[in-house]
Amino acid sequence: MTAPTQGAPTPQEENHSAEENDVTGATVWLTGLPSAGKTTIAYALADRLRAGGRRVEVLDGDEIREFLSAGLGFSREDRHTNVQRIAFVAELLASHGVLALVPVIAPYADSRDAVRKRHQAAGTTYVEVHVATPVDVCSVRDVKGLYAKQAAGEISGLTGVDDPYEEPEAPDLRIESQDQTVQESAAALHALLTERGLA
Repeated sequence: MTAPTQGAPTPQEENHSAEENDVTGATVWLTGLPSAGKTTIAYALADRLRAGGRRVEVLDGDEIREFLSAGLGFSREDRHTNVQRIAFVAELLASHGVLALVPVIAPYADSRDAVRKRHQAAGTTYVEVHVATPVDVCSVRDVKGLYAKQAAGEISGLTGVDDPYEEPEAPDLRIESQDQTVQESAAALHALLTERGLA
């Protein structure tokens, strides 16, 4: 029996590669107000998915702002640019079999529509989740102190307070995080992904 040519994949490697290629990636975009619970739910879901052997990446909005969109402000144009940059990275990951979880506000409907169209054009699965926590609940949670700063006049342009947030009209899933635990919210999203063959 002759040894495989150096550099050529063995039959086992070919089978493994084929299995990886069969894995369907997707972008799961969690939109909602600041302190709605998007990121917390995304990380809880990621833990659950990884425990089942799924390849997952969480594209944290704050980290993207720091490393990929440094220099962008919070004008409508800059917010749109930030969202489209994130969409590019998410679709790239998803096209390689990764579940990309994106807990990013994306306040404008036209920006989210552009994200969906990017994925449709590439033939990549896209799931939109609205973490529909009411603004009064978010302002009490105030994870980053943004609502307090806005109330004190230290900042302006806070999404859902003095800057628009256009709620999704027909998301794939709407999560009322004020009525359930983080794990229950993550389980609801996990159930949807399982139903669609993505988990």
